[in-house]
Amino acid sequence: VQLQASGGGLAQAGGSLRLSCAASGRTFSSYAMGWFRQAPGKEREFVSAIRWSGGSTVYADSVKGRFTISRDNAKNLVYLQMNNLKPEDTAVYYCAAATSGVGVLAFEYDYWGQGTQVTVSS
Repeated sequence: VQLQASGGGLAQAGGSLRLSCAASGRTFSSYAMGWFRQAPGKEREFVSAIRWSGGSTVYADSVKGRFTISRDNAKNLVYLQMNNLKPEDTAVYYCAAATSGVGVLAFEYDYWGQGTQVTVSS
């Protein structure tokens, strides 16, 4: 599976962005998908994940109520809608695919995209 994240950019605090992750491969619908982020000088952290069917989602406490993950298996796409952005959301965002199910740890994911930069100004 190859993953390509896009949709990052510059937003003001309180604004919104939608990230997309395009996946190649016919077995996309069998993978759990996740979003992680990494800010300068910090470790990569879990943001959100969604089960292969879309029926189960998980969010980090820091984004709960502001971010929404979704997927379209027919189009091999996963999205991260980010609302009410805060300066602390500034990071490179990565999408990832897991064969083992929804997880919150980076090592649980088998494939990674290249990342897209999100910068939130105050």
